Parts: sequence; structure tokens; C-alpha cells
Amino acid sequence: MQTRLRHILLSLGYPAEALISAHSVAQALSCTSESPVAMALVDIGLPDGSGLALIDTLRANDPALTILVISAWSTEDIILSSLRAGATGYVLKERDDMEIALSIRSVLRGGAPIDPFIARRILALLPAQQAAAPGLAKRGPADGGQAPTPLGDADGEALSPRETQILTLVADGLTNREIAEDLNISQYTVASHIKNIYRKLSVSSRTRAIYEARARGLLC
Repeated sequence: MQTRLRHILLSLGYPAEALISAHSVAQALSCTSESPVAMALVDIGLPDGSGLALIDTLRANDPALTILVISAWSTEDIILSSLRAGATGYVLKERDDMEIALSIRSVLRGGAPIDPFIARRILALLPAQQAAAPGLAKRGPADGGQAPTPLGDADGEALSPRETQILTLVADGLTNREIAEDLNISQYTVASHIKNIYRKLSVSSRTRAIYEARARGLLC
């Protein structure tokens, strides 16, 4: 795995002399104490201990450090413990080189990439919400009013095709900058669309937007 990650980092433009490999928690802490690092790619199962302890120590020593977990572990307790310890993102080893490279690029640009499989597991842990809150559904013909409107905000405003496209990319773990590059639009346009998505879904975060859209059948 170290050889594979080294190849990926070299393909992203990192010089060989900038890459440091460690085989244990102790060796990793020794390396980082001798020279500061810009990013740490951490596994969970290490010969002399848990990567969780390493993440916690690295975060305590450098609160601004980017830490991406690349591991085969996919249980809820390990995933959540990693994020609580200070991991910036979490991706599974089973992903191909391109997907791991995209996760590394995302975290370097300020994103917090979460493997789609893991994101679904995390979203499943969130408290279930009612399909429709009281007062949001308009009166239908049986009530002497209008037919129900599509699921959206309090006014029944549905997501536009572009907003659905952007929310799908958000669910894939892309940052605003990556979405802008993918769709060939500006980051300001992306931010504006996401703001509208939040308003229509009555949420205030990317995770809640994904959860709410899936609960309403707007995303797969």
C-alpha cells in the first residue's frame, strides 16, 4: 500500500524527496517530530498500535495538519472514532488509484472527502425525520384546495436539474472548486446553487442536504 500511495503522490506532482514513509505509530511520530509535514495518509491497523492514537497525536501537535485515512476498516465505530480523533477525510483502500488521487486532491484543496460507502453508513446513523413536517403540504382536492406540490421548501419549490446535478457531486465528496471545474462554471455559481439547495431543503449543511434529499427520493 505504501508503494501504491507513493506512485499516486508522484503522479500528482510530489517530488520523491518530499515523501516520507513510516511503518508504525512510533516511526510516524519520530518522523513528524524531526520535520513538519503538510499531509498525513494514515492507516488504522498498525503493527504497534492503532492509527486512531496516531491521528489524535498528530492533530494535537498540529491542528492545521491535513489527515486522510486510507484503510480497509469500514465499521461505524472506527469511522466515527477516526473523524472525532481529527481525521480530515476517510477513503477505503479498495478504491482504485484515480479515486484515491481525487480524495487526496480534494483534501489538499480544503475539502473533507468521505468514501461514498462510508458516507451512506454515516447518514444511516442520523436521526430519521418525518417525510413532511406539519404545515408544509398544501391542501389537496380532497381538502378543497390545490393538489400537493413537489417536495422542496415550504413553498413546494423543487430542486432544478442543475441543483440536483450539483447535489449529486456534493454527495460524491467533491468540493465547490472541484464541482466548478467539473461543470465548467465558477465557484461563486456553485456556492449560489448550494445556498438555494439549503433553502429549498430547509437544511444548513452539506451532510444534512444529502440526507434530506435521499429521504425525499431526490437522490439515489
